[in-house]
Amino acid sequence: MNLNLSASLNVTKLLFNPGLCLPHCTVLTFNDLPIPLDKGLQRAGHKSDIRAVVLDKDDCFAYPDTKEVYEPYKKHFEELRRAYPGRKLLIVSNTSGATSWDRDLRQALQVEQRTGVHVLPHAVKKPGCAAEIMTYFRRHPETGVTDASQIAVVGDRLTTDMMLANMMGGWGVWIRDGVMPVREKSIFARMERNFSTFLSSRGVRPPVPRCISNES
Repeated sequence: MNLNLSASLNVTKLLFNPGLCLPHCTVLTFNDLPIPLDKGLQRAGHKSDIRAVVLDKDDCFAYPDTKEVYEPYKKHFEELRRAYPGRKLLIVSNTSGATSWDRDLRQALQVEQRTGVHVLPHAVKKPGCAAEIMTYFRRHPETGVTDASQIAVVGDRLTTDMMLANMMGGWGVWIRDGVMPVREKSIFARMERNFSTFLSSRGVRPPVPRCISNES
């Protein structure tokens, strides 16, 4: 089923708190991602302690429907893996690993094999899978994650990836342009870019994770 019920239900929260869909840090493409991610957040005026990264797949580091890293991003992808080794880097995709879409988890296995990064099997699509993500990190204490404020979510969509980051109490890093040319993106993805500009121009800001002081 292609419908993302989680996004449809959670998007109503934007009526009361539009900042939930805004990022704490924005870069153009995956190759512009600061490593470690704390560097980018610091440049944006935040104090953070990122111990793990939740990484989107489609139009983030991979072309949609593919299972491998987009060729121009491979070097930077390996740098990110070295900065967040083992289970500190986790792919959370609304295709590969989402059990309503990837029912037998075959896609998740293929992505893991081709990237060397664990893929989270999850029943609820983004942005509603925060509990499943936190359960994963609690099961793997070697990551050092004890609170959602120690997690950064990296992705190309405001109403899934950035909302997930803010709803769970983590940090959101938005890859604005992604892999696909703008003309090939869905109408919803194109609308999000304009919506972000509209909100930011009116002083709307994302919530700051509760366990981290924002004082420099």
